[in-house]
Amino acid sequence: MNQAQFLQQLKKAGYPTPVEVQQPPNGQLGNHTHPFSVQALILDGYIEIDIAGETKKYEVGDVFQLAFEQEHAERYGPQGVKYLASRQTVN
Repeated sequence: MNQAQFLQQLKKAGYPTPVEVQQPPNGQLGNHTHPFSVQALILDGYIEIDIAGETKKYEVGDVFQLAFEQEHAERYGPQGVKYLASRQTVN
């Protein structure tokens, strides 16, 4: 997916304008949650996300989604990862 398609998808789903996020090479975050749901488009590098013991790798052009307070862990590739992330809080 390209950025224009991603922005259109966010608008349809009622998500706010995304922000660019960068994570360090070979970095990681252990199990954690976020007080929001998120949709993100990978721009550079890759991220591996562990949910309930299942790992999925997201590369350039892929979109990942996490639900509100969904427990997960993250690992970043040797060049790190850069992505556009739109976060939606639950009212």
